[in-house]
Amino acid sequence: MSEEKKPAAKVPDGLTPYYTTRQMPPNEKGFVGFETVWKPLQKEAEYKTPKKP
Repeated sequence: MSEEKKPAAKVPDGLTPYYTTRQMPPNEKGFVGFETVWKPLQKEAEYKTPKKP
């Protein structure tokens, strides 16, 4: 059995209309995770107080 560990292959960013996934660097155990960055789904309108009668 070979004890050599291959470096993790670089995966391109996953792009969707709602979020983006990015590959994270390997940690000390060699685990490679993914980071999910969500895009805003709605806009917030500025609140205006109603006029007094």
